[in-house]
Amino acid sequence: PLRYIAKLRDLVKHEAEKNKSQWKTMGPAKVALPSPKDFLQKRSKEPKLAPRKKEQDGKKLLPLSVPPRTYHPVSHIKKNFINKNAVAVITREPKTPRHFCVDTRQGDKYLLEPSGLFPKYIRKKNYGVIPKYVTRRNEEIKREEEEYQASILEELKKKAMKALSEEERTNILKALKKNWEEINRAYQSLPILTDTISKKMQKEELELKLKQLEHDIAAIEKHKSVYIAD
Repeated sequence: PLRYIAKLRDLVKHEAEKNKSQWKTMGPAKVALPSPKDFLQKRSKEPKLAPRKKEQDGKKLLPLSVPPRTYHPVSHIKKNFINKNAVAVITREPKTPRHFCVDTRQGDKYLLEPSGLFPKYIRKKNYGVIPKYVTRRNEEIKREEEEYQASILEELKKKAMKALSEEERTNILKALKKNWEEINRAYQSLPILTDTISKKMQKEELELKLKQLEHDIAAIEKHKSVYIAD
């Protein structure tokens, strides 16, 4: 099969030859030789001063730095540099010691701060600011705790005992007394002679009911507020 030939091969070859400069990467560059007249002369590379200005109208030009005759210099105030330096030293903040790290026996040391081993947390923009994930987690914990407390209160309200009203209390007391009267009437109707087991059992059962009713009636009459658990 024929070898693959790119379509832009001729264009690339032409551009490479066009942009290639001779002696670019190998051998000496072909530059024009200097003229023999431009030979190096003595002191030719030293900086030269600007030419002096000629006198105008027969007057000599004075330099700009010379003050005029009418100039009176301002008298400087005398300063006590000793006292000034002493005050500056006293009021100046103490110089903080620089941290060094010694890594050899001979005592070779280098600065610890630019080495990257010295933490600079106080220079961070978010220094002392609580991270967002911590605040978010605290809010979630607080919300869960509030929901748990609310659920506990709801359960306690459901399980809380109900207080009877005065009307309900009187109605229950009347019903207990009426029941006691009925059982007492049945107890009085028993035969005097209890010679069988069934009679004995019936008598004991009625006595237990009467005793329980008397206990309940006494408890309700004694306490004004009565609570009933669900």
